[in-house]
Amino acid sequence: MKVAFKDESFAFEFVRNLGFMYYGGSDLGEMIATAATIKEGDFESWFTGWDKLARRLLSRADASLNAGHLESAREAYLRASTYFRTAEFYLHGNSADPRILSESRASQHAYAEAAKLTGSTWESVQVPYEGTTLPGYFYKVDNSGKPRPTLIFIGGFDSSLEELFYFGGAGAVRRGFNCLTFDGPGQGAPIREQKLPLRYDYEAVVTPAVSYALTRPDVDSDNLALMGMSLGGYFAARAVAFEHRLRAAIFFDGVYDFGESLRTSLPKEAIAALDVGDVSLGEEIIQKLMSNNTNVRWTMTQGVWAFGASSISDFLTKTMQFSMKDIAGQIQCPCLVLEGEGDMFFAGQPQEIFDALRVPKKLFKFTSEDGAENHCQSGALSYFHEVAFNWLDETLELHDDREG
Repeated sequence: MKVAFKDESFAFEFVRNLGFMYYGGSDLGEMIATAATIKEGDFESWFTGWDKLARRLLSRADASLNAGHLESAREAYLRASTYFRTAEFYLHGNSADPRILSESRASQHAYAEAAKLTGSTWESVQVPYEGTTLPGYFYKVDNSGKPRPTLIFIGGFDSSLEELFYFGGAGAVRRGFNCLTFDGPGQGAPIREQKLPLRYDYEAVVTPAVSYALTRPDVDSDNLALMGMSLGGYFAARAVAFEHRLRAAIFFDGVYDFGESLRTSLPKEAIAALDVGDVSLGEEIIQKLMSNNTNVRWTMTQGVWAFGASSISDFLTKTMQFSMKDIAGQIQCPCLVLEGEGDMFFAGQPQEIFDALRVPKKLFKFTSEDGAENHCQSGALSYFHEVAFNWLDETLELHDDREG
């Protein structure tokens, strides 16, 4: 699905953020108007357009707050947060760019202001992780303290904490689930503030989060589930292969082997050169492709940055550890594997992880008939939540009234 842009990457990112409109994280008119000011495939033009919109909204949010218009302020802060994050998205080709931190912090600040105005059902938390903590939010159904089924929701290759509300938290609380979200290494604040890179052994990240969740009296320890988005589909699969306190898992979308998937998306001659040790030729071919393909340019620069890699070839080498080969059989809980028929990143990967599972499982493919064919069903969050949470209800046998 392409909206507002012809460039495949720009069009995807536009729809990704436009979809947040369903839960108040963006709005149609301001996004269409901003897109009209942005030059196709131009990262600086992208930044300028979304940054200007974010700053206008932040100013309006502050003015509403000062005047006592609290709901207007809350709504504008949420949208400002989205647009600051959108502006920053393509900046990672220069890791020293000061705007990476300034835009990220602006997005976090605006969202935190909205969270305060929402009330105590949006709780800022810190999740323990290897001598430090990871920033998160715990979204509660209510303040009753009643133990609730709880979803732990993790992001992927390029996610940030704040967007996880729209992709998972919002749908969860409407259906009687608490939802714990957090930035992991290589994501959001941890990569920007702490320089923590992505890692393949994600059980080291999820297990402390499970332990934290189980300390909370408002978490039903018998009904704890995990969902991972995008590359988080791999992270979730890897985690439940080792962490068996989770009763169900959703791979949104399914990823079996990130490294192999990435290799097949690049020119064969580049991969052949890298495989025989001709790094110079391999990278030259990839860089030539990057000059006229926005998605490849973004993927390589994002990967080098988020993986803490020294080069494109180093990034590609590191991705080869991100595989469920010989591990998928260790998963013990029921799994839902999601797939978008038009996925531009992980075509074929959901079927591979599905085939490798040896537990109760379901594969669900979203199609263009419902406008849900995008990677991670961007732009079709209501349908995605319908499928994911209906399955979770049925798998956990949750047919009671959880609103009380």
